[in-house]
Amino acid sequence: MTSYPVTFAVARPWKLDRIQLLARVLLLTALSLAGVTLGFVMTLAYLVLPAVASALVYQKGSARFLAEDGPRLTRALAWLEAAFAYLFLLTDKLPLDRPAEAARLDIDPTGAPTAKGALLRLFTSLPSAIVLALLSCAAYLAWLVSAVSILFTERVPTVIYDFQCGVLRWQARLLAYHASLVDKYPPFAFDPGPMDGTPRDHASTFA
Repeated sequence: MTSYPVTFAVARPWKLDRIQLLARVLLLTALSLAGVTLGFVMTLAYLVLPAVASALVYQKGSARFLAEDGPRLTRALAWLEAAFAYLFLLTDKLPLDRPAEAARLDIDPTGAPTAKGALLRLFTSLPSAIVLALLSCAAYLAWLVSAVSILFTERVPTVIYDFQCGVLRWQARLLAYHASLVDKYPPFAFDPGPMDGTPRDHASTFA
């Protein structure tokens, strides 16, 4: 796995429940009817995070921003990634108040962000965001295969499960950089799989 100060991991369950699959189908349908898609959520995060980071850095300076607001932003991104993991059929655990039980996001804050630099990431992040958009299109097709597989076998094929984890890992790195929590640009490297050291066929706990 590429070395980067943002890590994303999912504990793969033995099986995925068909009732939970139905619940997600109904939830995604209801959200779509209300005009709230996963793409819309990502676009909103993409636009809002730099503005929030810029305002906070301008008010507090880089050191206080990372020390005081970094943990809050990390918790928000961790919940968002756990919600995506649930909706991407990677886990049956709802994020609720303990998102790490569904998926785990760790961010090691680095750098000295500036208010201007935070806003500029709206543009500097575009190459990575474009790649993520292309990966997400493939992920939506993979979701359909996953749903059918869960319906018949209560399992997601390993290659698809690994791919979906890689997509969310790319997303997590991009959002952390976009929020000015890390200074290093997200690597253009696709790292699939649940997590380092986790059996590829099953996992119940984090190492």
